Amino acid sequence: MKLYSINTGYFKLDGGAMFGVVPKSIWNKLNPADENNMCSWALRCLLIEDEGKLILVDTGMGNKQDAKFFGHYYLHGDDTLEKSLAQHGFTAADITDVFLTHLHFDHCGGAIIREGDKLVPAFKNATYWSNASHWLWANQPNEREKASFLKENILPIHESEQLKFTEHWFNKASTEPGWHTTIGNDDYLKSVPFIKNIDILFVNGHTGDMMLPKINYNGKTIVYMADLLPSVAHIPLPYVMGYDMFPLTTLNEKKAFLTEALANDYILFFEHDPVNECCNLQMTEKGIRQKDVFNLSEV
Repeated sequence: MKLYSINTGYFKLDGGAMFGVVPKSIWNKLNPADENNMCSWALRCLLIEDEGKLILVDTGMGNKQDAKFFGHYYLHGDDTLEKSLAQHGFTAADITDVFLTHLHFDHCGGAIIREGDKLVPAFKNATYWSNASHWLWANQPNEREKASFLKENILPIHESEQLKFTEHWFNKASTEPGWHTTIGNDDYLKSVPFIKNIDILFVNGHTGDMMLPKINYNGKTIVYMADLLPSVAHIPLPYVMGYDMFPLTTLNEKKAFLTEALANDYILFFEHDPVNECCNLQMTEKGIRQKDVFNLSEV
């Protein structure tokens, strides 16, 4: 197995929304805001090469939106999905699987591109993976989350007939939308196999049924954190995003995950941290915190 960090650029989000109830006097030291209170965040994907498969985890936000859209999110930097794939000797046609942790625009926007007047899959030869419960959640969005689920990113995946659903640990998930709002403590950190060497960890605080790949890599476990832990700065338990649909669920999921990750020496891979790709963990007098920060290439 080989793993590649795929940088697709940076974007900006409001610092207060990213750090929730944490005061700006604290979080501004971690990721300083500009004059509009906006902080830069990475759009970092992961490429997994293993046994004839080339699996891309998330796709960044893409570049097909209009100027008004990018006026809100300030896509910047020199990196693109295509450039980063090319740096490792790959093209979009080489991708066999696109694993979408969830369908918010900054995670799946690059999955669909414009060809003339049409919206088509960017990865013609790939199977696109979601899960039935999250797909239903994204296609029937609540008013608070609606702006993150863009039809132009989602419907063309279904129309392409390249979409498949992963197995789910809760077998009623696809027929009972919203079931996860009532899960108990014993239901945190449920996971199922995806393919050899990769399991899927389901979490529900940020959005319904977000999927985190748990990768067995050279005897180590690497977890792609998506929006459970967007950055190193979000490791302390109270640092929960204002974007999360169920903040207390996130809090409990973080606590359970960090306890498991510390006990088993997991490596955390961050999608949105603008500086740090990976870290491991240690126990401190303030609770679980990062130990060492490093690049994926150093693992």
